[in-house]
Amino acid sequence: MKKPPFQKVLIANRGEISVRIQQTLREMGIIACAVYSEPDRTALHTLQADEAYPLGPGPSSESYLRIDKIIEAARTAKANAIHPGYGFLSENADFAQAVEDAGLVFIGPTADSMRRMGNKLSARRIMEAAGVPIVPGLTEAVSDPAAAIEAAEEIGYPVLLKAASGGGGKGMRVVHSSDEMASAVERTQSEALNAFSDASIFVEKFIERPRHLEVQVLGDGKGEVLHLFERECSIQRRHQKVIEESPSPSIDETIRRKLCEAAVDAARAVDYRGAGTVEFIADEDDNFYFLEMNTRLQVEHPVTEEVVGVDLVAAQVRIAAGGGLPWKQEDLHQRGHAIEFRVYAEDPWKNFAPSLGTVHRLRMPVGAGVRNDRGLREGYQVPVYYDPMLAKLIVKGETREMAIARGRRALADYRILGFIHNLPLHRWVIEQPEFIEGRYSTRFLEERFDPSELASNLSAEEKDALAAALALVEAGVGETSAGQGDTAPELSEWGKKGRAEMIGRCL
Repeated sequence: MKKPPFQKVLIANRGEISVRIQQTLREMGIIACAVYSEPDRTALHTLQADEAYPLGPGPSSESYLRIDKIIEAARTAKANAIHPGYGFLSENADFAQAVEDAGLVFIGPTADSMRRMGNKLSARRIMEAAGVPIVPGLTEAVSDPAAAIEAAEEIGYPVLLKAASGGGGKGMRVVHSSDEMASAVERTQSEALNAFSDASIFVEKFIERPRHLEVQVLGDGKGEVLHLFERECSIQRRHQKVIEESPSPSIDETIRRKLCEAAVDAARAVDYRGAGTVEFIADEDDNFYFLEMNTRLQVEHPVTEEVVGVDLVAAQVRIAAGGGLPWKQEDLHQRGHAIEFRVYAEDPWKNFAPSLGTVHRLRMPVGAGVRNDRGLREGYQVPVYYDPMLAKLIVKGETREMAIARGRRALADYRILGFIHNLPLHRWVIEQPEFIEGRYSTRFLEERFDPSELASNLSAEEKDALAAALALVEAGVGETSAGQGDTAPELSEWGKKGRAEMIGRCL
């Protein structure tokens, strides 16, 4: 048997991505070590790991974001390397450097690449020099509204103010005229400072009806880069992705080739190492522009794995161990079509607010072309501290039509009872003409989604559960607080009425 590249790897993450990484590590003969906060002591990723090490209290600032605690756990485990997953510290250059300084291998890009691509202004300058198309706008920060107005008048309204160190849809504001600029600059700077500890903002052209396209890349850190084709990620709420698919239904082969070539140029410009994603936005005329580079594994990496037939986590591990790129570009092809549905603990009837509670019943779809990446189990209590994504449903078919049909069937089979979640939203989206025809933009949910239409997408069991919840509300029974097991104060009459009306709309 071939010797594994590492004996032990610590996964500095939680939930479904930790479970996903554990699976590949075991296949490679590597011991998978998890970390966990106190609320995650009995989480799936903790229970399934070969070894698990505590980090501290529930808040991520006291656990999953503590560089010192994670490195201490790796030393205690005698791990050789750390895989950051995504989110938390995965794009933190100081963490990557601290891992290397501790004599461990960081399974990801170098700290230098992270720093160069992590700041949007720095990345825009690098991309412009590399010949990668960028959205018309500034490559320097602005702080004076007069300078922002001058730039906007040259670019043409509407414009977008963006945090230089931003991400996840935070620190962004559309400005339609000079009258709005002063207050918009002040508010965006304040948001940027609070979210990213960096008040730097810049101005770029606002693309009215954009599509979000991205390309998966792999680099060896020495100038060699492969692309693994594109993903369409335009079904979003509040600038965050909900559904992704590959190949993109909105581009032809000519645009696909140019897009992938631009992504390779972008990664080569920073001698990229490991797995990364170059994100673009495209306008209605198929002009595409560099948006940002995510220097980590993406949430939506499974659609690429299913279509290209690769294991991206295994590739990350081999590259980090010095094995170089595992394939040549001519070896990689798209076959079939894959769609990913993110399963969130959030309430689509209440503007996607977090929805907490306990998983009383779980039934995940199975069958040909169906994959479940999950971090939940029956009896699992959704924590208040972390991102609401619990799982991902990935379906694959020989054609997009077959993938949609398979997704429709799998979503109908999916059951999570115990709290409100977004599966009804997915069942609604997959029936909409715009989605079926592949002609949608990032504004699709904003323009088309009507929560009152979700009732027809509920299963009989979900309707029964909501009816029971409605009966409890009407009877005046108190709810649990934040799903953490404490008894909450009884709802006010106004609260009961509002909750009853919301539940009633679901039936």
